[in-house]
Amino acid sequence: MKVYAAYYDSKIRLNSSSGGVFSCIASKFDVVYGVALTADCYGCEFVRIEGDISSIRGSKYLQAKVGESFKSVKKDLLNGKRVLFSGTGCQINGLSLFLGKEYPNLFLLDVICHGVPSPKLWKEYVEYQEKKHGKVESVNFRCKDESWQNFGMKENYLYIPRIKDPFMTFFLSDLSLRPSCYACQAKNTRMSDMTIADFWGIEEIAPEMDDGKGTSLIITRTNKGQNLFNSIEMDLRWKEVNYEDGVRHNVSEFSSVAMPQQRDSFFIDMNSMSFKSLSNKYIYGPLWKRIGRKIKHTIQYTISNRGGQRVNNADYGLLFVFNCEE
Repeated sequence: MKVYAAYYDSKIRLNSSSGGVFSCIASKFDVVYGVALTADCYGCEFVRIEGDISSIRGSKYLQAKVGESFKSVKKDLLNGKRVLFSGTGCQINGLSLFLGKEYPNLFLLDVICHGVPSPKLWKEYVEYQEKKHGKVESVNFRCKDESWQNFGMKENYLYIPRIKDPFMTFFLSDLSLRPSCYACQAKNTRMSDMTIADFWGIEEIAPEMDDGKGTSLIITRTNKGQNLFNSIEMDLRWKEVNYEDGVRHNVSEFSSVAMPQQRDSFFIDMNSMSFKSLSNKYIYGPLWKRIGRKIKHTIQYTISNRGGQRVNNADYGLLFVFNCEE
């Protein structure tokens, strides 16, 4: 096992969640399987791609439908295609168990996973936004373009910083995760060849690799994974680090989150309340709490945007694109 800080020195990095490494890896394969938003933006699903991978680039903080993708992967492998399958650890393990044996032309790439939130909650959130702004055409969960550093509407776009977005608040507070995520078995048994993630803490561990545009964490877990890294290293800027430093600020690599005490009541309320009412109860609360939280968020956002300039890849948000003519 080796661990690296890396980024793909390309314009692609701006539209990627961290360092754009996934795009560099995907270029080495005939067929790529990954997660894309559904056409209505109400959910996510695995898709098979030969060519442009823009629809599966970037994080989607949702549970993806596997559908017939496992069967499709096997068919591609038997036809001699070089296949990259990317997903969460549990999805990688599921495919491995389905196939029942190793294939030399299959590469398994997982992401360090915090957990997956309720699909129902996401759908209700999108519908909530659509009632105010029109039909959603696309969503970028990790928008980090400097031109979107200010919160608000601009034509048919809506950018919401991570610290102000109610869906992300539910997700990051661990209230909306599925039960298995609180005791994730995939963290104990990994069947991937390589793991990628955001390199949180890069500014202190390898500051020379931090330019504010995103840096990836790469962990090679098999010889196949190391060989692939060796084949793309000339296309990357990278630095090897030790494992402890690499995961110091990314405990989701080895640890599941704890289940909040309010988790059960949250799901009961989710099935009976509107999204707005749910947010008022679990996020915003009484006026004095809302004022205190707004002050805290303003301070955090100001620090992370020193002088209006993006200096930290953690400073991201959701970018919605609406069709306002409908």
